[in-house]
Amino acid sequence: MKLTSKGRYAVMALVDLARFDNINPVSLRDISLRQGISLDYLEQIFSKLKKNEIVKSIRGTQGGYVLNKNPKEIKLTNIFNAVDEKVKTVQCKKESKRGCNGKATKCITHNLWDELEIHINTFFENKSLKDLLNNSKETRV
Repeated sequence: MKLTSKGRYAVMALVDLARFDNINPVSLRDISLRQGISLDYLEQIFSKLKKNEIVKSIRGTQGGYVLNKNPKEIKLTNIFNAVDEKVKTVQCKKESKRGCNGKATKCITHNLWDELEIHINTFFENKSLKDLLNNSKETRV
């Protein structure tokens, strides 16, 4: 199982945004500097987050981004789905009759990995941005 940088960075950036958006809209430049994420990459991520109504943009000299919902309402699963991140532990599709090893049957440990995927996705469904906010105490740039 691998979570790509797109999913990890989306979560990092949104936690950063959640820490500061009650003060003013937060610029992607500030998030980029604090979190060490490329500004170009953040723009791609936030385009998807905006399209999926997780964030909204504010124009103007004091513009930037704010959360579209309360951090308690934004589950990690929502973030991953918004940036097209899929948490999978098997290569095959559940509806496929073929197994992950390319044969007609599923591999001998398929059910183990399938069960792990369910646990991981349940964990992400139960975690919100609010849960992650309690661990951070950084100041604004």
